[in-house]
Amino acid sequence: MRLTALIPAGIFLVIAGLFLVAIFHGDPSRVPSALIGRYVPTFSLPPVEGLDRPGLGNADFGGGGPVIVNVFASWCVPCREEHPVLMELKGLTKAPLYAIDYKDSAEAARRFFAELGNPFQRIGADQSGRVSIDWGVYGVPETYIVDGKGRIAYKHVGPLTPQVIDQEILPALKAAQTGG
Repeated sequence: MRLTALIPAGIFLVIAGLFLVAIFHGDPSRVPSALIGRYVPTFSLPPVEGLDRPGLGNADFGGGGPVIVNVFASWCVPCREEHPVLMELKGLTKAPLYAIDYKDSAEAARRFFAELGNPFQRIGADQSGRVSIDWGVYGVPETYIVDGKGRIAYKHVGPLTPQVIDQEILPALKAAQTGG
């Protein structure tokens, strides 16, 4: 009788162990995206009020070369940490940088860019977060590469670093440029 009482506890411990392994050995930047290879979702976001950048919509993709899309928020600490890397990335590539401002106020976004600079050609204000969900965003920051045909070619979850730029972003941009 005692042995059968231990079976549920044993099953629980096995499942808990698997979760712990996934948590401590998993890489959150390697979250797969079901949207890789698919066209960007249909959307239209207004510009951030008071910034001199146009908004963003699916019509802004598919015009030739690849595009980098960064999903950020001014209240996001890792977004603030990655911002200097985005400023450097602007000078490393001819690919335009677009942004989706996730659940943010226009005033906070304006302060963010006034303090840190603005590398983006277009910024869409996603105040409800609905468009970001359609893109498959798990949390900010996330960065996507969209190929010249308007398909999502690459996704990075988490803040960009110089190593991520060199080892992942630039090679993914090159692959998106050549179609491979």
